[in-house]
Amino acid sequence: MIEKGNTQKWSSVSIRPVKNSGTDLVKEKSLKIRKPKWLKVKLPTGQAYKSVREITKSKNLHTICESGNCPNMGECWGAGTATFMILGNICTRSCGFCNVMTGRPLEVDILEPLKVARSVKLMKVKHAVITSVDRDDLRDGGASIWVETIHAIRKLNPTTTMETLIPDFKGKEKHIQKIIEAKPEVVSHNLETVRSLTKRVRIQAKYDTSLNTLQTLFKGGIRTKSGIMLGLGEKESEVIEAMKDLRNVGVKILTLGQYLQPSKKHLPVVEFITPEQFSYLKEVGLSLGFEHVESSPLVRSSYHAEKHI
Repeated sequence: MIEKGNTQKWSSVSIRPVKNSGTDLVKEKSLKIRKPKWLKVKLPTGQAYKSVREITKSKNLHTICESGNCPNMGECWGAGTATFMILGNICTRSCGFCNVMTGRPLEVDILEPLKVARSVKLMKVKHAVITSVDRDDLRDGGASIWVETIHAIRKLNPTTTMETLIPDFKGKEKHIQKIIEAKPEVVSHNLETVRSLTKRVRIQAKYDTSLNTLQTLFKGGIRTKSGIMLGLGEKESEVIEAMKDLRNVGVKILTLGQYLQPSKKHLPVVEFITPEQFSYLKEVGLSLGFEHVESSPLVRSSYHAEKHI
């Protein structure tokens, strides 16, 4: 039996009060604080890490590992894996948490699907994770390149399984349907935060659009996955409500991790959630019916993705 959690903002390592200023990013400088000891990670080292870096650079590929300043890059690259980011490295949206560049994207590289597929083969990847920037400038949001990438990986790597971390395609079902028809083993789309903070954290995205995207995928027979960042000022009750919303649209895999501020221009960390609180939320998630719940401070959406097949 899971005990009822605190319905107010939980007690953790508090940093500063939440600002409810709509879409405004917090302009004042973030307080200088030390990260809790549980957030310390080793710097990337080792031959395997260097090998992956050389491959991505030589093939002119983008990885969310680098663009997103992922704290697990050393661990994942050291194991010879990486999350590829397609459709360039400039996003048309400007979310308050994300370190990916925002602006006018370059022309689509029509050879990118083949480049990614060849790199997957060269790296001997058994389970490939693919994500992308938002491309609201494209008529189909980039869905056609997504499909070509999935097909190219399958053609050159017939035994490799795939997880695709897709954008919402503005909720347009005809574009989402293209992903469904390509049938990757897992399709992920991140809710990112609770309903009350969505406008401030994601700005151009909508909470219900994300839920509808996941529901469309589920109805299409796809195994779905989503992720939420913690530490932006959400209440525990709101996190659990978001988890219930995800279960109601058929999501089977959930990731929960600590938000870390990429730079002073991004939203500040409001609080550091303890490992014990993450463990509690994992228990809650499993009790709600999620098949897999990755929940700890350093978890990111593609962390241990190979376990979710």
